[in-house]
Amino acid sequence: MNQTPLEDLRREVLAANLRIPEAGLATLTWGNVSGVDREAGVFVIKPSGVSYDDLTEEDLVVVSLDDGRVVEGHLRPSTDTETHRCLYRAFPFIGGVTHTHSTHAVAFAQARRPIPVLGTTHADTFNGPVPVTEDLTPEQCARDYEFNTGQVIVAMLRSDPRRAEEVPGALVSRHGPFTWGPTATASLENAVVCEAVAEMALHTLALRAQLGEVSDPPEHLLERHYTRKHGPGAYYGNTAAPAPAPAPAVRTPAR
Repeated sequence: MNQTPLEDLRREVLAANLRIPEAGLATLTWGNVSGVDREAGVFVIKPSGVSYDDLTEEDLVVVSLDDGRVVEGHLRPSTDTETHRCLYRAFPFIGGVTHTHSTHAVAFAQARRPIPVLGTTHADTFNGPVPVTEDLTPEQCARDYEFNTGQVIVAMLRSDPRRAEEVPGALVSRHGPFTWGPTATASLENAVVCEAVAEMALHTLALRAQLGEVSDPPEHLLERHYTRKHGPGAYYGNTAAPAPAPAPAVRTPAR
């Protein structure tokens, strides 16, 4: 029996959420992934506070993209649901969103510092620093906090719309990273990269402090690494696995 698009999305979102602890991106239940079905006008997200070990496809919550009401599900959706919805509504190219409290990315968020581009590993995914938002105001925290969390990300990115596509992530000040992508799986992979480059950046900055300031990587090198994976001239990877080479024929010696 063929799966419906929403059933396929549920499976993808479940798999992406289960990868959060596998990738070391969360303590306890501190992370969630969602994926959107724009044709149906809904997105699927992890329920609030449910252990990854206990999470099932039936536990996932389907939420209206239009007004945030629960369409399907017996549990409350993630407390970050309104942040996800805000990002989906602001940027039509986003198909999935991931939020974690991964250690090294959170360190930058708590320090209110962008994750800088210090080498090609960062530039492979993020065409620029991973930015950090302004602090939320008392009024933004007092009412519609999660929605306003999304709003501060959107407000920061709308000043340079291309950045939302070329740098698929942001740090919410004092809070942690949100990443996105064309699918739920891609958003999770960007969260993995965000944490990895944050850790590398912290080590690099520590070495710089110890050894003395060194020059930043040249822009042409960073640009080469980004464009070989993204855009019309990209050539990294394979769209499909090549067929295995045929096994050599076994010849029986003549007797």
